[in-house]
Amino acid sequence: MPVVDPVAGVRQIDIWNWSLDMPCGEDAGTGASLSQDELERAARFVKPRDARRYRAGRTGLRSILADYLGTAPQDLRFSYNAFGKPGLGSMGQDPLEFNLSHSADQALLAVSRGFPLGVDIEEIKPIAEDVAGHFFSAAECTELRSYPAADQMPAFYRCWTRKEAFVKAHGAGLSLALDRFDVSLSTRPQQHLRRLDPALGSVQDWTVMNITVSKGFCAAVAILTEGQLVQLRYCGEWRGRPRIASMT
Repeated sequence: MPVVDPVAGVRQIDIWNWSLDMPCGEDAGTGASLSQDELERAARFVKPRDARRYRAGRTGLRSILADYLGTAPQDLRFSYNAFGKPGLGSMGQDPLEFNLSHSADQALLAVSRGFPLGVDIEEIKPIAEDVAGHFFSAAECTELRSYPAADQMPAFYRCWTRKEAFVKAHGAGLSLALDRFDVSLSTRPQQHLRRLDPALGSVQDWTVMNITVSKGFCAAVAILTEGQLVQLRYCGEWRGRPRIASMT
């Protein structure tokens, strides 16, 4: 993992990205570190490829988080809120916050100390139905239509990943209406929300950042920073049990 000297006063968000089709040792193939409910969920997939990718994603998640916490992957016990968002509870002074997303063969994991967050990765491909019209706010749809035709697909996925990341960070899942907040579709790497229902908080409390991922994919992370400064630390691909530097 690259060594990063964090800027004074800036907290880190660690980013892990790996291929779900990449051989990552025996555990990823067999699910040796997974819980019984994870193994049962893997068994419910109709396609063997989807089951294998699910096991590789959960194995990577457990391996990475276990190294932060100094424990064995199989000893992790996940808890879930009323809307299904997973957590590990408080471990030490600050809770370990994390969020996992996957699309096609790519897995993306964000980890922080004390910052609730959400992450989303999407494969960039044409969509036949009018997803924007159904799920974007009026302001977001207007901004999307302002782009030249050749730029609309990348703009669509910037919007989609940012909205999904915020919904996951907020923790309310699909119960949170997507028209209660606006994100920007611009290419700027870091920004605040453009609008947020006051009942959900202040736009200044949230930071939305682009994540650099493989070509053909788009990704974003939303973080409840409450005015604190954060930076992304790219930790590379997971290829087995990682060695983690301390987080700041």
